[in-house]
Amino acid sequence: MASNDYEFVTQWRIEAPAELVYDILIDGEDLPRWWPEVYLSARAERPPNGETIGTRLNLHTRGWLPYTLKWTAETTRADRPTGFALRATGDFDGTGVWTLTPDASGTLVRFDWTLRAEKPVLRRLSFALKPVFSWNHRWAMARGYENLRREVNRRLSSRAKAA
Repeated sequence: MASNDYEFVTQWRIEAPAELVYDILIDGEDLPRWWPEVYLSARAERPPNGETIGTRLNLHTRGWLPYTLKWTAETTRADRPTGFALRATGDFDGTGVWTLTPDASGTLVRFDWTLRAEKPVLRRLSFALKPVFSWNHRWAMARGYENLRREVNRRLSSRAKAA
């Protein structure tokens, strides 16, 4: 494994149906609204047939550290509500898989992220700063967990008010 290769597994438990969690996570253009600490911008390019598979999301992201990343996430698999997969290119090169598993009162969420950091500063410094860059990823995912819980609660509350 090269020094700029990374493998992360993130697991969350969300008290909401898998369908709702899936709908929030798959809507990449909405990420900057509900996960603003990490997603600065997101612009989708959808295939002419309107399918989810093949949608390319052009992203500008950041973590806690003072650098940003520009990359594209292309949806390679979409199975509502059990999850989806993506291919990352740009400042990252790799794959991500979101797996959603319903349980008794919510959804277990797992994100498997296997990537090579291609941004020059990350590529050059990973040999020495890999623990710091890994911490930065964990910080970003912790913000995602907090914000996903808030977004789920917002949507469930809106549904309850509408009923």
